[in-house]
Amino acid sequence: NRLTNKPLKKVFRIAQPKDFRQLEKNIQREKTAHTYCQSCIDELKLKMNLFSVENAFDASKLTFFFTSEGRIDFRQLVKMLVKHLGVRIEMRQVGIRNQAKMCGGLGRCGREICCSSFLEKFSPVSIRMAKEQNLSLNPTKISGQCGRLMCCLTFENKTYKALKKNLPKIGKSITTKEGKGKVIRHNTIRGHL
Repeated sequence: NRLTNKPLKKVFRIAQPKDFRQLEKNIQREKTAHTYCQSCIDELKLKMNLFSVENAFDASKLTFFFTSEGRIDFRQLVKMLVKHLGVRIEMRQVGIRNQAKMCGGLGRCGREICCSSFLEKFSPVSIRMAKEQNLSLNPTKISGQCGRLMCCLTFENKTYKALKKNLPKIGKSITTKEGKGKVIRHNTIRGHL
């Protein structure tokens, strides 16, 4: 695959009309399973956020994706689901960033969020990166849909660090053509003080 440089999955055969009918059934089953599972979660008063259900193509297994603050004892929930749905059940707890990746959406830049469009793994993001780029430290302005710091803060971090190496530190007294002065701020991209 020349666009992503990732290997493509194996193609077994061209999809037949029955495959499209199976896909429609699977989508409907996922919706039904989601609704039923949510009612069970409410009944059992479990502190978990169910956000997606995935049906295996052959309808042999349902995977329920959820987020939670801590560990959840969902044994009773699984029993209820198996009894009602009659298939293998897998419960998969994922992090809040993975939830955003799976659900997708638009970022504040107006483009599809990076994690669902091209990021394969999550790099650590720190508030220092926002400081380095002279961005607002207001959490609502530098946080993504997942509520964590935006992944894109890492994209230009190395460039900002490299550009700032050549600039005197803020607060330092310097002498220029115009005379003596004190550095009060940087315009890093333009290389100005």
